[in-house]
Amino acid sequence: MASHTDTPRPPRPNQGARRAAAILLERLAPEDLDLPNGSARLRLAVARGDEIDVLLDGDGGAIDEPDGRPDALLRADPETWAAVVRDLPAGLSAFSRGRLQIRANLHLGVNFLAATSGSDDPGRLRFQTIATKRGAISTLVAGQGEPVLMLHGLGGTKASFLPSIAALAPYGWRVIAADLPGFGDSAKPIAARYDPKFFSQAVVALMDALGLNRTDIVGHSLGGRVTLEVVMYAPERFPRAVLVTPSLAWLRERPWAPWLRLVRPELGLLQPAPRPVVERIVKQLVPGGNSHYAAAGIDEFLRAYTTARGRAAFYAAARNIYLERPELFWDRLRHLEPPALFVWGSRDPLVPAAFERHVRDAVPQAKHVTLNCGHIPQIERPDALHAAIRQFLGI
Repeated sequence: MASHTDTPRPPRPNQGARRAAAILLERLAPEDLDLPNGSARLRLAVARGDEIDVLLDGDGGAIDEPDGRPDALLRADPETWAAVVRDLPAGLSAFSRGRLQIRANLHLGVNFLAATSGSDDPGRLRFQTIATKRGAISTLVAGQGEPVLMLHGLGGTKASFLPSIAALAPYGWRVIAADLPGFGDSAKPIAARYDPKFFSQAVVALMDALGLNRTDIVGHSLGGRVTLEVVMYAPERFPRAVLVTPSLAWLRERPWAPWLRLVRPELGLLQPAPRPVVERIVKQLVPGGNSHYAAAGIDEFLRAYTTARGRAAFYAAARNIYLERPELFWDRLRHLEPPALFVWGSRDPLVPAAFERHVRDAVPQAKHVTLNCGHIPQIERPDALHAAIRQFLGI
């Protein structure tokens, strides 16, 4: 077993994947693995080179010959693998720049890199599934200090906040990104309502399980609507709130509302369309075209959506967004107490920036920032978004 002070040798181009796997497994900390199914098969591949599988379970990992379809695929060129085995920041930087591809399952791929970093720093990047009174909730945590809780958008996962974690954790904050129930690797109860109240109860349960009496909170899209709900429900527990392109109750006509009320979200338990068709639709909605982030984001969506429980949760949550009664929502919003920052995308096709004037009328004390981007600022304009968040939180 290599010590944390050993200097690993870079992988040779003719056997890069096998060598990289051996070096990483020497540093593997099994206690840092969070494997939702108890075990996993990862494939490490060198572009235009060799590939090898890594088998993981609660006791550790082992190298195996490639076999079948892996649970996650990590692919890079030899030089990038040499950087990845040196340290975790190099690996995450390579991923952010598109030099390292992580496909099929970001949870498993990034968890493997984090668990093989060789770090025992208390603030290291860690994946943890937390048992709560509202079911198991999967989290991604990094940093030490005051907590910041992050909630993803509809169809997303905690992995959508990887750029935010990298941008905030080094500044003395403990950043906690969570999979909302029904999404990612959290529990997916079949009969749940998946409305803002249901999600907000899960957020409070997660805070209680983590021993967090108070935390700043950041919510994106659906997570922004959930953030508003939980902050209005328990304002004393949230010093500040950041709402990133938040889902808000529709103000225009909703012609399909009467019919949609008759449709049960449990119909999502049936597969309504083949995976290739769903993938084409999602590609049109995810910003970035064929970028590595877009591809990884589509994978994250599909791995939940292609399960019966994940589809039911997605349809229920989307249905509730569309059917929310605007008169009740906007009246309640007037009572928002904690300081709030709203972030809008000037080119957002889902939550138009024109919502800002309605929020200003309801919450005149709130702050606003409009960025030149679409619906996912943490991916499209990360530097500008994180600068605004750091300024608002006083980081």
